[in-house]
Amino acid sequence: RRVAYASAVADVPFPDGGAPVAVGAVHRFPFTSPCAEALRAARPRLTSARDEDSASRLTGGLIQSTLAVPMVAHDTVVGLAQFSRTKGSEPFGERDRALAVELAARAAVCIDNARLYRREHERALILQRSLLPPGDPEASGLDIACRYLPGNAATEVGGDWFDVIELPGHRTALVVGDVMGRGLRAAVAMGELRTAVRTLALLDLEPAEVLSALDEIARGLGNPAGPQQNTRAARKAADADLSEVYLATCVYAVYDAVTRRCTFANAGHLPPVLVESGDPDRLALMLDVPPGLPLGVGGEPFEDVEVELPEGALLALYTDGLVESRDHPLDEGLNAFVRALGDAPPALEDVCDHVLNSLHTHHGEDDIALLMARVQGLPAEHVGDWTLPRDPKSVGRARELACDQLRAWDLEQLCDNAELLVSELVTNALRYGEGEIRLRLLLDRTLVCEVWDGGFVQPRRRRARDTDEGGRGLQLVGLLSAAWGSRRTPRGKTVWFELPLPDGETEPMDAAEALLSLF
Repeated sequence: RRVAYASAVADVPFPDGGAPVAVGAVHRFPFTSPCAEALRAARPRLTSARDEDSASRLTGGLIQSTLAVPMVAHDTVVGLAQFSRTKGSEPFGERDRALAVELAARAAVCIDNARLYRREHERALILQRSLLPPGDPEASGLDIACRYLPGNAATEVGGDWFDVIELPGHRTALVVGDVMGRGLRAAVAMGELRTAVRTLALLDLEPAEVLSALDEIARGLGNPAGPQQNTRAARKAADADLSEVYLATCVYAVYDAVTRRCTFANAGHLPPVLVESGDPDRLALMLDVPPGLPLGVGGEPFEDVEVELPEGALLALYTDGLVESRDHPLDEGLNAFVRALGDAPPALEDVCDHVLNSLHTHHGEDDIALLMARVQGLPAEHVGDWTLPRDPKSVGRARELACDQLRAWDLEQLCDNAELLVSELVTNALRYGEGEIRLRLLLDRTLVCEVWDGGFVQPRRRRARDTDEGGRGLQLVGLLSAAWGSRRTPRGKTVWFELPLPDGETEPMDAAEALLSLF
């Protein structure tokens, strides 16, 4: 394909007598032509008008000598450079030939580097996009829309990422982060940190604890010996670039759809932005969340901040590529972002498009990740909450309360299994827990049952022998529920299970069959 063409003399025809080929168009050489021979043999060919009478006739005798030089990089021909001199000029000599070979070699290296760079950029972009949540994320009590825009083709791929992680009890973790650095290594580091965030989130830790553990992981990524050896005093100068790649900023938030409270923790990231729906002026406010230090620095604890989000409020998490560029300072970009959120249309998807279009002049060369969430708390009529005394009679009372609530929700099909599982969890709370017992039922896309008590000992499922009279309760919970687990709370623990809502096609698993399958 033709890349470029220039001539010091106007209206001079091509050496082969053809019309100039447009840049980007395909140029074909006859099989027996000097150019084709130069491409096949990877050696330059010098021809003159005396050697090629036919070419001289085609060009009207204006071209007196032509030098066809293949461009070779790593023993591979990547192109051809063609030099011609008009009649009246000195013909090409050996010095001209050596100079042309050197120019073609340098051009070949540049072309090969561009090809390698583009290949690496495409691989990094594929890797980065494969690690982002597929499709539109869903969450209880939140309407979510997101956008990811890679940097333009002239820049390397970055390490921006976002994630939406569903947690037990109709809670959701929202994560936005940015690995410092660019290229394939930044994308790989982003994938490692995103996987670590998902693992830590499923442990149901507090946001500050998640970031503390993630900080230790980030410090260990750049040092095979682990974070203990990755102190500033122990780092060698040769390892400075490697450790810098794994610095990252991150904001981690956990939203509870029942209480509409959101707990934030920040590791050097830009602050979240909140727009209240009831505000007639629709003023967007940056939440006061202590920024902390970036991940991978270490030495400072992170802080939790809990905020109650009003119904219908809009929460925005984003990376610095949205508000910062070389031409605009960060403060100006943040102010423009706040103004764009204040006059955005009501539909959430339209809000994302409006923000990106409004801040088009502020976009730099960095990647952009934008995560928007509209608060839709769980209705009070979809929550059943009771406190039970520490008494054996509470087991029967818990069964009655659960069945009555399911009938009120028109979910009588789930009564048998829910009654059995609630009885099992409340019994375990009486045997191994402490303090009062709290039973809570949550209805959304699934039915979730939670049993709280003041004990800190986590339940552990074990394999019971055929002769054992007990030890099968949690196995039965695992068989009859879609999912179950436990998590620590500030004053004890919560054991939960989840049941899918009846769809009219599949029947719930029979409790008797599940019990017999354990023997």
